[in-house]
Amino acid sequence: MATVTRLFDSHTEALDAVSKLESSGVHHDKISIVSNNADEWHSGSRDHKAGPLGDRNGDGENYVADGAGKGATTGGLLGAGAGVLAGLGMLAIPGLGPVVAAGWLASTAVGAAVGAAAGGATGGLLGALKESGHSDEEANVYSEGVRRGGTLVSVKADGDEAQRIQAMLDSSRGYDATARGEAYRQSGWSGFDADAKPYTSEQILEERARYR
Repeated sequence: MATVTRLFDSHTEALDAVSKLESSGVHHDKISIVSNNADEWHSGSRDHKAGPLGDRNGDGENYVADGAGKGATTGGLLGAGAGVLAGLGMLAIPGLGPVVAAGWLASTAVGAAVGAAAGGATGGLLGALKESGHSDEEANVYSEGVRRGGTLVSVKADGDEAQRIQAMLDSSRGYDATARGEAYRQSGWSGFDADAKPYTSEQILEERARYR
């Protein structure tokens, strides 16, 4: 079974991509999402399943007072129930700070962090991505992408299904590690540093604008 992962600059695009995957028949147990929450988008609990209810803070997003994932506990990450987005909750991952996450990759990242603390292999999201089958280069780029404000969508797929899922994520404005890694290296980046300070909301806005 392969792992197909794409980085999204907008959590809105990532959430919509997850919804499309599930609508196409991909089981929610195979899907995971890890999103930077420095701009506190999750505190507004945007419900992508509901109709537009207004742009509360001028950022182009529609929010509801109570939506999918609001108040979700870390335990909800282990079993999303009615769709993976129903399990969205806050989680702290080393090197990233608070993130919004759900699904198998989030659970693996927690386990990897515990293992690293006990003297095991690389922890956090970086270790989870490697464990899922990504190369060291891919894991570093994707972890850095979340640090810089992005959202990862990762899907476990059988061989025949992987190509279709990859095409769906690409068409939803997801980026692979090759393209984004090259852009990062042009600015002097060499690898993900779990000890580096998380990006501020202002830095994340600048980062997103750079790739638009």
